[in-house]
Amino acid sequence: MAPSFKLVANAPKADLFVVPVFSGAVFGPGAQLVDDAIDGKLAEFMAETDFDGKRGEVLAVPTGGRLGARAALLLGVGDEGSFDATALRRAGAVLAKRASRVGSVATTLLDAVGPDVDPALAAQAFAEGVCLGRYQFLRYKSEAKTSQLQRVIVIGKPNAKVRAGLERGARIAEAVAWARDLINEPAAAKSPAAVVDLAKAVARASGLKVKVFAGEQLVRARMGGVIGVGIGSDRPPRFLRLEHAPAGARGTLALVGKGVVFDSGGLSLKTAGGMETMKTDMSGAAAVIAAMSTLRDLGVKARVIGYVPLVENMPSGNAMRPGDVLTMRNGKTVEVLNTDAEGRLILADALSLASEEGADAIIDLATLTGAVTVALGDKIAGMMGSHDAWLTQVREAADRAGERVWHLPLPDDYRRNLDSEIADLRNISTVSGGGTLTAGLFLKEFTADAPWVHLDIAGTARSSAEDAETSKGGTGYGVRTLVELASNFRKP
Repeated sequence: MAPSFKLVANAPKADLFVVPVFSGAVFGPGAQLVDDAIDGKLAEFMAETDFDGKRGEVLAVPTGGRLGARAALLLGVGDEGSFDATALRRAGAVLAKRASRVGSVATTLLDAVGPDVDPALAAQAFAEGVCLGRYQFLRYKSEAKTSQLQRVIVIGKPNAKVRAGLERGARIAEAVAWARDLINEPAAAKSPAAVVDLAKAVARASGLKVKVFAGEQLVRARMGGVIGVGIGSDRPPRFLRLEHAPAGARGTLALVGKGVVFDSGGLSLKTAGGMETMKTDMSGAAAVIAAMSTLRDLGVKARVIGYVPLVENMPSGNAMRPGDVLTMRNGKTVEVLNTDAEGRLILADALSLASEEGADAIIDLATLTGAVTVALGDKIAGMMGSHDAWLTQVREAADRAGERVWHLPLPDDYRRNLDSEIADLRNISTVSGGGTLTAGLFLKEFTADAPWVHLDIAGTARSSAEDAETSKGGTGYGVRTLVELASNFRKP
């Protein structure tokens, strides 16, 4: 359960009092209280311990019980001029990790942001950071040590927008944590049908309309990609449609998430090492379902539809073969020359349906290509799209949400590398290199010229190490961006 947040004007009693210090050992708000508690020797104490206030640096200060709190902690927040919402989110995460053994924390961190930072956005970022920094996936640990932090007291002037920002941040972080849990869950426990059941429970709690395609329904819906990829598994595929439809909706936004619950590569089998993290290949689906769960609570005015194809890509006597031709929902035929390039096949059906249903704009998230990590690593998602204004809107939403994206091109002359001898196109390029771009060009074939953006999250969906608000394992990347995008959606 996420900690509660309370905004108060004066320092209350708490287990721990956390105050910011800027680079160069410059006192932030509240540091003077700590200084007074140790008879004006704080600067000397920091110098003796080489504490400079660098971002992420922490220093426990023995106050002898002379503060309202039992103990004090200095938290370095870096340069004063760059302490913005993103830095505050990271600081909140560091606070949560260092305070995992106490029940309550009081802090002046929010008062440390500059006047140019929107206070509501700062409060949201701080709450996100605390909740995400506290995240743990302990379901399969026999001796788990859970975080004890239950209460965070924010010291600052009473402000309704700040209180709302704290609540919003906590709600969004709850959705990110839900996505992380699903991503981290072993593949054996999350068949396509099991994910649908989880999504139905989310929908009931969130006021979402649900429609599920299975078996003959997939055939009648002409979901050739979903059927083709899923046919090799004993656990049949599903296609999930979620809808948030508020009265007087302003436009329709489509969210599409790749949901490969486990990817063995199919008959184009991955290596053993290549399969180790493939339970995370449904990270796009998790992000879409999680983001959809927040929309009613956050008062989103746009109509938002989530399209989630769910499959398991397995080798078997019935599996899709290299050389097979699939017919997608929009009627285009695809020669499958690598069964491990399966994500684009199921997304083709989802994008086709989204465009048919008249979405004003579409965004898809997918752990699509390893090639994107070569270019951008594991902290930046590749962004491609067909409409400049929509690309700008997505990039601005990602920036506000603190999730990094980088715009990659979709070169028209690369399209011929997807030409097939026997079908409308093939699912892999005829040349090496540029795999992320040709995958994007493949997806574009199924968008019917609707404003569309693709985020390749193959790198960002999983982290090999803890990094502030980013957890080791599934990250839930994209949830914050989708929520921000839906909250401020404008028809492009």
